[in-house]
Amino acid sequence: MRVTVTGATGLIGTRLVAALARRGDEVTVLSRDPGRARARLGSGIEAVRWDALGEPAPASALAGRDGVVHLAGEPVAQRWSTAAKERIRTSREVGTANLVAGLRSAEPRPRALVSASAVGYYGPRGDEEVPESDPPGEDFLAEVCVAWERAAQAAVELGVRVAIVRTGVVLDPDGGALAKMLPPFKAGVGGPVAGGRQWMPWIHVDDLVGLYLAALDGGPEWSGPLNGSAPAPATNRDFSKALGRALHRPALTPVPRLALRALYGEMEQIVTSGQRAVPQRPLALGHAYAHPQLDEALRSALG
Repeated sequence: MRVTVTGATGLIGTRLVAALARRGDEVTVLSRDPGRARARLGSGIEAVRWDALGEPAPASALAGRDGVVHLAGEPVAQRWSTAAKERIRTSREVGTANLVAGLRSAEPRPRALVSASAVGYYGPRGDEEVPESDPPGEDFLAEVCVAWERAAQAAVELGVRVAIVRTGVVLDPDGGALAKMLPPFKAGVGGPVAGGRQWMPWIHVDDLVGLYLAALDGGPEWSGPLNGSAPAPATNRDFSKALGRALHRPALTPVPRLALRALYGEMEQIVTSGQRAVPQRPLALGHAYAHPQLDEALRSALG
């Protein structure tokens, strides 16, 4: 296949590009800094400059490709100042609209667009399972996800199949939520957050990459939202215990919500509330997970 990837130097992008290259696909990446992208991803990767907020994606880097994977966006895991929230929203809504504008000019157009989103689409939830058919929430992150997905779905009008991967907590020690959790847990002072009853829809990084590949390769049935989470979500308390077991450290020190609020501001809601998101559609489509159980997934990720 010939595939174009945005956000290719991020946590998921580097893993996805490597997986595509291993199976012999021809990969083009769109980046603000093509030189940095080539240095990070390898000289065999074609890198094309794109200012995602300032211009449509270059049609020449999209035309004739079999698919596009769109991962680019301002990191959510930062203190949510007014300016940061605007960057988070704009990078996703405007950046995705500019990608679709590039697709509009590409000829022949790619068959598929697989765009990132997040389980934050659903907003804070209780103990009920949350499949892809559930409606969006009303908080900031949910509103961002709704705008993000709406911008991606505009490609359907161009005859492009669109799949949306709503990602949960990715188990990768090199970045994301797990990397931030490791230092206190390794020091023996990790534990459940804000009581630990909130649900964490986690997924091993290899399974997330596998889901992107399945959505990229799939037929018409691989359209619409797909929860990027393992079949068995865990509460924060159970996740903390499992991480302690994987590290052979105690996991008993509770982290109060007020401490997180002081550190992260409004962004603390990501870790103090959650969703029991389940990958109903990938499972219905027969998708197999290499790491469906939390204890084994953590051992694999940390090994």
